[in-house]
Amino acid sequence: MYGQDFFQLALIYLLAAVISVPIARKLGLGSVLGYLLAGIIIGPFVLGWVGQEQEKVMHFAEFGVVMMLFLIGLEMQPSILWKMRRTIFGMGGTQLLLTTLVTGAIGYYLGYQIYQAIAIGLILSLSSTAIVLQTLDEKGLLRNSGGRSSFAVLLFQDIAVIPILALLPLLVSLGGIPETIYGTKPETGFASLPGIIQLVLIVSVGATVIFVGRILARHIFRWVAETGMREVFTASALLLVIGAALGTSAIGLSPALGTFIAGVVLAENEYRHELEITVEPFKGLLLGLFFISVGASINFGLLFQNPMKIIGFVVLLIVVKFAVLWATGKMWGLKHGREMLFALALAQASEFGFVLVSFSDKIRIFDAETSAMLIIIIILSMAITPLLLILNEKVIRPRYIRRQNKQVPDDIPETGNKIIIAGFGRFGLVVGRLLMANGFQVTILDGNPANVEILRKYGFKLYYGDITRPEMLEAAGVKEAKLLVLTMAEYDEALKIAAYLKSNYPELKIAARARDTFHAFELYKLGLNMVQRETFNSAVELGSKILSYMGFSRYQAYRAARTFKHHEDDIMFELYKHWLEDENRFIKETRRFSEQLNELLQTEHEFSIHDSDYAWDSTDREDEDE
Repeated sequence: MYGQDFFQLALIYLLAAVISVPIARKLGLGSVLGYLLAGIIIGPFVLGWVGQEQEKVMHFAEFGVVMMLFLIGLEMQPSILWKMRRTIFGMGGTQLLLTTLVTGAIGYYLGYQIYQAIAIGLILSLSSTAIVLQTLDEKGLLRNSGGRSSFAVLLFQDIAVIPILALLPLLVSLGGIPETIYGTKPETGFASLPGIIQLVLIVSVGATVIFVGRILARHIFRWVAETGMREVFTASALLLVIGAALGTSAIGLSPALGTFIAGVVLAENEYRHELEITVEPFKGLLLGLFFISVGASINFGLLFQNPMKIIGFVVLLIVVKFAVLWATGKMWGLKHGREMLFALALAQASEFGFVLVSFSDKIRIFDAETSAMLIIIIILSMAITPLLLILNEKVIRPRYIRRQNKQVPDDIPETGNKIIIAGFGRFGLVVGRLLMANGFQVTILDGNPANVEILRKYGFKLYYGDITRPEMLEAAGVKEAKLLVLTMAEYDEALKIAAYLKSNYPELKIAARARDTFHAFELYKLGLNMVQRETFNSAVELGSKILSYMGFSRYQAYRAARTFKHHEDDIMFELYKHWLEDENRFIKETRRFSEQLNELLQTEHEFSIHDSDYAWDSTDREDEDE
């Protein structure tokens, strides 16, 4: 019967995820919100398919958070983490202290005792590692300064959970519910040990994790890898994660923190990438289960009893945390909208709040009603987070971008230069340097103010302005120019500018960067013939190096790459004509040209290499003579 219940429960969770998440992603809501909505739908207050077992499922699903921190640790080499120490402890400490003080003061004002207000402030100062990191990673925001700051603060909060757990019992002495009513529960386990022994245990476990990770793990994984059995490697990876989590949990530290440290220790291990690939599917599935469990845990019964009160507290929490986080971000140098991302991302409570509220309830800081109220506030604030990040993405961030673009464009002096470069990112920078190194004077335009500011520091003369505006191009001297190099990365914007220039300045020669083959075809369609696909040449160069590594002489590799390149250049316009006329014909001709190229390269490799060609490879000839 137990097995049947297990499979039925698994079917419900998987079905909810498979249906809801693709729909949510299609609507632009993100997977996290999809999982939360799925949990609400299958939970006890809608369909009622799950409910009684939620606490057990939640404990199991929290392992997804542990695995996520392990994977993040694998990406954080110790040197990188050391560079972030100021952000982690400075920014994280500032946020935790300010949020605790402000939230605690509001709690005291609302009628809670001072020890309860401090406990509420500490609990609600934490933010959700699982929801924030998953959502930021999904949206590609972890690499900008706002995302990195969010990660640093979350890491500090995970570390701070342990001191908070130690501090909560001390608050009871400030006026907790009398022992004569409830009695006391003696401390057991790690908490009951003397402080010096606790310190020794913490240092010992930390040293063990570092020793196993840096020294033993390399030999263990090599031994396992030599067996050639992937399932054993998977078991070893899971053993490592679970062992680190249990080891740190046993001494009162956060399991997530323990696995993060294990990941950092293994960041320079040669098996790091294999570990990432092995653990990633488990992390994704368990995190999804965690989010569904959070959604199903929302107590709508309590919400319907006091809807205005609870919703008011949730809104108050988000507003207060947003204000404190925004001020913290500004204080630590975040700008250009990054502080808004930082504040909105962390403006919720944390999954660790469930543990802290439960612990506070056991030691009688809160009564049952207050504990239930805090739990639903935590869950609802977590559920709202994806919506806040969508608000940032769709409304707030575009406004900052528009505001940047409304900066006053630079005045461009009449230089009389015959070449204009429109767009000076990584592609335009290479083109511009080559032209300037050969003595050509160029006028450089770029629409990214940050890029302009940085490149001016390196001595480049470039001017800020919206390249899509005709008056900007005219100010740059497009009427007198002989050539305009269009290197913008934006697909559609580049086509619009090219169309405008061909229509209004038919004598102007345009050299254009294309994102891919089809972008090149669109530019051909506008009448441009000096078009370069941005990754083609570099990919051919890399292919040539790989051929050389695989046994070709350097001349053979060079000839094969050159033949491939010339063949591609020769057929591009022919393929373009087929693309214009008939898609099926285009596909057929593409296949035919590929077969033709294969035959050409094979023939050349077999019959066209002469002894004289080895002059390219004098070192190879010397090796052969020896």
